[in-house]
Amino acid sequence: MSNQILIGKGDVPCFLEGRYANRHGLVAGATGTGKTVTLQILAEGFSDLGVPVFMADIKGDLAGISQKGVENPKFAERAARLGVTDYGNRAYPVVFWDVFGEQGHAVRATISEMGPLLLARLMNLNDTQEGVLALLFKYADDNGLLLLDLKDLRALVSFAVDNTGAFGRDYGNVSKQTLGILQRELLTLEQQGADRFFGEPALKLEDFMQTTLEGRGHVNVLAADKLFQQPKLYSTFLLWLLSELYENLPEQGDSDLPKMVFFFDEAHLLFNDAPKALLEKIEQVVRLIRSKGVGVYFVTQNPLDIPDTVLGQLGNRVQHALRAFTPRDQKAVKAAAETFRAKPGLDVATAITELAVGEALISTLGEGGVPSPVERAKVIPPRSRLGAITVEERNTIMQRSPFKSRYDAVLDRESAYEKLTARSKEKAAEADAEIQAKAEAKVARTTTREPDSVWETAAKSAVRAASSEVGRNIGRQLLRGLLGSLQKSMR
Repeated sequence: MSNQILIGKGDVPCFLEGRYANRHGLVAGATGTGKTVTLQILAEGFSDLGVPVFMADIKGDLAGISQKGVENPKFAERAARLGVTDYGNRAYPVVFWDVFGEQGHAVRATISEMGPLLLARLMNLNDTQEGVLALLFKYADDNGLLLLDLKDLRALVSFAVDNTGAFGRDYGNVSKQTLGILQRELLTLEQQGADRFFGEPALKLEDFMQTTLEGRGHVNVLAADKLFQQPKLYSTFLLWLLSELYENLPEQGDSDLPKMVFFFDEAHLLFNDAPKALLEKIEQVVRLIRSKGVGVYFVTQNPLDIPDTVLGQLGNRVQHALRAFTPRDQKAVKAAAETFRAKPGLDVATAITELAVGEALISTLGEGGVPSPVERAKVIPPRSRLGAITVEERNTIMQRSPFKSRYDAVLDRESAYEKLTARSKEKAAEADAEIQAKAEAKVARTTTREPDSVWETAAKSAVRAASSEVGRNIGRQLLRGLLGSLQKSMR
């Protein structure tokens, strides 16, 4: 079997070479021009080659890849005209995932795995606040405090609020005002549902990289219709996945096929308002992850959504139609046209605005990794179903999943929250015990004396009696004096 994926055909067929698939790619075009279909046929092609795929399903219309396509004479005719000799309807092996655990297996990550840089983006922190967050992570590492879920991080921040002096002595000054901001942002994250993402059992990346017994790659579909409503959580989650793949996979070098292909839909969300440190991390991951055998394909409406430093690394391009109604649109058309290797007789800038639905400008890497001349081509039809699936169909797929029940139950082992809570209780108990001891000591000093002897008791009684008699005599003398004075005044 040839390690190629047929995308479409113009004057010549347009193939994506498996050996260059890890050099990343771009699928761009305005809404309604055919990006989703292109994404689907690429996923089908990789699966047929035995390459696992991950993609986010924002609108719910990618789930149809799990179902056999319906008979469509126009699709069959188009496929034959484009040179597809074995065209037929087919369902693909799909595993459904969902950060919220509703439409797929729950996807979780620990706070420690996410790290302070990505968390800072998620929490909208400035540089100073990010520095404090990094300090808290350092403290947790030094003191054996596992940061697994949001309550662990909340407990650590609360501990820092109560012990700013101790923190400042060993780790640098930490203001309660900054810690208060962290507490509020953590509360916001929880309200957005992030508490369901952070925790255990954490996702095992190897579960994304499975094949069937027949050798076809699993298509991992992330239900993102709800996740997409929290754009920063969506983009940060996908960047975390890429980072984990980069950090955990071994070097592969050149290979006939990639280990995995990752589609990043609505890619502009990754770069919007991203600080410089994060952009540098994205560029580094994209540049180096190909050596781990992972291809990253960005899907977006406008090529200008992607920074030049990243765009220059995307060797395989499928450009659907762009509209040129505004100056920015015209700039985007010009920029897209300039990224292609020219083909004699083809005005790329004009063609981009004239492409029909199902047409695209295609340029892929050929021999030696050199881009092929751009080709105006008609895209082949998919073999699986286009569009959404029913709840019953989704449930059937999940019941057959090899990961059924593995991620369903939440695991809550001892971590920072439990340790810090126990430490606080112990400290409170010690304080109570100290107060009680002081009170008992005071009582003991005032009440615990040795009993008087017989002679001491007798002496005290005599003194009391004498004192009583003296008091009575003095009282009588005062009374007589008072009466005498009264009598004299009456005479």
